[in-house]
Amino acid sequence: MKITNDTVAFITGGASGIGYAIAETLAERGAKLMLADLSQAKLDEAAAALLAKGAEVATVVCDVSDEAQMRSAAAATTERFGKVHIVVNNAGVALGGRAGDIAIKDWRWIVDINLMGVVHGVEIFAPLIQSHGEGGHFVNTASMAGHVASPGMGPYHATKFAVVGYSESLQQELAPANIGVSVLCPAWVKTNIHRSALDKPTGHVGEDDPLFQKMNSVINAGIDAGDVANWTVQSIEDDRLYIFTHPEFAPFIQKRNEAVKADYAAAAEYPAFKA
Repeated sequence: MKITNDTVAFITGGASGIGYAIAETLAERGAKLMLADLSQAKLDEAAAALLAKGAEVATVVCDVSDEAQMRSAAAATTERFGKVHIVVNNAGVALGGRAGDIAIKDWRWIVDINLMGVVHGVEIFAPLIQSHGEGGHFVNTASMAGHVASPGMGPYHATKFAVVGYSESLQQELAPANIGVSVLCPAWVKTNIHRSALDKPTGHVGEDDPLFQKMNSVINAGIDAGDVANWTVQSIEDDRLYIFTHPEFAPFIQKRNEAVKADYAAAAEYPAFKA
């Protein structure tokens, strides 16, 4: 879709990181912004920076895992701007750990935010976009971790694989209504998402935790959120389903595809499955 001065965008996790960078890039194209995040102080800071650049921006405190809060945020958006065209379901947290050592409470926390936060955004905003008939676009933030798995990050992979599959289904379903869908799948980006794991529900994790140290190192070596945002906004206009970064990661996806093909070939040789 073409982004114009009439475009209204709702962005979760919009006060920092990739969410803020996307807001900044959309504002440069003339879009009006509703930023949603957990902290009013951080929202105020983000809005002030955007207002100083001439953006039209409003904010709303919202926990994406809470359906009622998301409905209130949607109502605040339409009350302020009249309609919404772009929804960026970006808010997310990180959680790792080994199977058998991860508390169910922590599992529910990451699923409620990383997956149900996206579901809330789609289920609540899709009817609003359809109602004005001008078309729109969803951007659902997943990760390269939604395509390729590694040990020790099961909860994160589970939620991000789910967002990829959900977005693939939505893209086919919403296309007839002139609503595009993109799934953002970056690798390492300089954000603070890894710090979310420090305050998981079952208790604070210290910064000396080995997994945190590893994540901190690779994220600090990541690419700039602004580069991800520029590519994301271009991909919205190009109606691109997958928004990848880091071309050097392509062989990992190809390796996974080869493993799938090999096991399908093995299944084809099983006597009961032969035509």
